[in-house]
Amino acid sequence: MMQKVTIATRGSMLALWQAEHIKSLLQSRYPGLEVDLLKIKTTGDKILDVPLAKVGGKGLFVKEIEEALLDGRADLAVHSMKDVPTELPEELIVGVNPVREAPTDSLLSVKYDGLDALPKGAKVGTSSLRRQAQLMTLRPDLVIESLRGNLDTRVRKLMEGQFDAIVVATAGLNRLGLSAPKMEILGPPRFLPAVAQGALGIEYRKDRPEMAELLAFLNHPETACQVAAERGFLTGLDGGCQVPIAAWSRMEGDSLTLTGFVAGVNGENPIRLEAAGAPGKAWELGAQLADKVLAAGGKAILDEVYARA
Repeated sequence: MMQKVTIATRGSMLALWQAEHIKSLLQSRYPGLEVDLLKIKTTGDKILDVPLAKVGGKGLFVKEIEEALLDGRADLAVHSMKDVPTELPEELIVGVNPVREAPTDSLLSVKYDGLDALPKGAKVGTSSLRRQAQLMTLRPDLVIESLRGNLDTRVRKLMEGQFDAIVVATAGLNRLGLSAPKMEILGPPRFLPAVAQGALGIEYRKDRPEMAELLAFLNHPETACQVAAERGFLTGLDGGCQVPIAAWSRMEGDSLTLTGFVAGVNGENPIRLEAAGAPGKAWELGAQLADKVLAAGGKAILDEVYARA
């Protein structure tokens, strides 16, 4: 039995909540286990004056954390899975997905009840091209403006009157207990989430079987299945977390159903397709749906998005 483990984490309130959550579960399971947190500032945390889509590259929120795993400063890392690239360093594995929080987005406002209640030309804050594309599909009259920063910072900017509304992940609001005077869930089937949104991932070195054994109790098979399907879809599209790609998977009886979405950054030419298959072939299901989306015009859309970046 290990005596001490170190968790690498970003320093935001949400990242720290997630790391503390895993620390609490570990110490409940293994009384006497010492768990330390190693706070790391990532590239994505340092560049706050540029929209993420303009920064470029994958792994903006994980690269420096993975370096801590590789050089031995940390034993494991707790990530928001939507920030994790589908290609990991060869020595590392995301071997555990705890039970998923809500995968939906939420629209927050001080004055307006929801998306349909926003006046023409309302200013909506988000740094996500996926959210922007879907907002523009539903409400092309809105003005979308970049909103960066930690979740609590984004909510503060809304409350200060800088935006008529903002769109953020429901899971983060739930985890931190944040809210606004007016809130509306934006969820399926109308509004699709980011790949693996609401799911956490625990990453560690492949050559640490004791870590796999220590963490195994935290894995939630249904969440892991959903994450695999959605990440298989993202991989098939060769996409990162800063492109207008959405995916939503759910168990329906003994079958796994996956919906995939791709559109231009302003919501033009939206493609939305669905597939179902065996849960044991989740990654393959995602890859197959990606092929169908690319063939239906998704390749041209994504080529244009990457050309703009």
